[in-house]
Amino acid sequence: MIIFGSPTRYVQGAGALSSIGAEIGRIGSSVAFVLDPLIQDSYGDAIAASCREAGIDARQVRFSGECTPQEVDRLQQVAGDVAIVASAGGGKCIDAGKALANRTSALMVTIPTIASTDAPTSHNYVMYDENHRMLGVEKMRRNPALVLVDTAVIARAPKKLFVSGIGDAIGKVYEVDACANAGGINVFGGKSSLAAVTLGRACHGVLLDHAEGALAAIDRGVPDETFEKVVEATVLMSGLAFESGGLSIAHSMTRGLTAVKVYADTLHGFQVAYANIVQIRLEGRPEKEIMALADFYGKVGLPRSLAELAASADNETRDKIAELTMTSPHIRHFPRQIASSDVRDAMVWVEKTFAPH
Repeated sequence: MIIFGSPTRYVQGAGALSSIGAEIGRIGSSVAFVLDPLIQDSYGDAIAASCREAGIDARQVRFSGECTPQEVDRLQQVAGDVAIVASAGGGKCIDAGKALANRTSALMVTIPTIASTDAPTSHNYVMYDENHRMLGVEKMRRNPALVLVDTAVIARAPKKLFVSGIGDAIGKVYEVDACANAGGINVFGGKSSLAAVTLGRACHGVLLDHAEGALAAIDRGVPDETFEKVVEATVLMSGLAFESGGLSIAHSMTRGLTAVKVYADTLHGFQVAYANIVQIRLEGRPEKEIMALADFYGKVGLPRSLAELAASADNETRDKIAELTMTSPHIRHFPRQIASSDVRDAMVWVEKTFAPH
């Protein structure tokens, strides 16, 4: 059977943060905000004022910077008993809020201040240890009750993070299609839904048509209609597509890439963008189609090879990446069975084709 999951409510637009009190008032009367320090310093007073105006009992907790079990313990102690947890910041800050909400059975509100991944819409979160090593991916009982995206805030974030979001989203069409064609399982444990497949394809189209214009809006520091479309594609459409559609080789490759320090230190969206090209090479897609995607990458600043991602790899490193890629459960979401040697051979072809000479 198919399973489709999503946030209960999604709000996006320039100045949306000013309505946070009213939006939270739709679902409860008390909230603990887990805030990135920069966001608290810049917007904490405005958040507090919006909540006072709406009659919301709100307290603010400053995020320490790492989503560890110890940090969640601290957040729980400071936040106390609340019905809603709202996180505003980057990925780790939002994940810490998700972990706190899951532990306390509170409703979750995500307020992404960068658009570097589609995680704000999902019920997944990643836990780390105190040495910044990933402990694992965990799941909330439900998706966020509210996702609020202030595009005026997003437009002022570093451009590289926005490009990473494009990289994370542009290949969902390939992963969702591969998972669906293989009869694979999505993040909810069900079959890929037609809605998710359609969203993956639509997301891809929006990015091809509007990503360059959205990057120009960032240069101006002011969101416009094109920018709004791309944010919706990278945060909402991509998030719905991957959770309810499923993942495949591109995200499987992050297992191998993150095991090699030089690549582990790169942004997730850049890793996935490179891995998209490896995946569609494995699919046997026409070279013309692969070249067209690579041309788009060149226009927006995404890596087309390991050399462009961070550094060239020797045979031993490629073997390591390919072997660890095969340990991901998503690797089975592919229309044909593949081996680590297939992944390695595709990586070699990509490097020969796109690495700088």
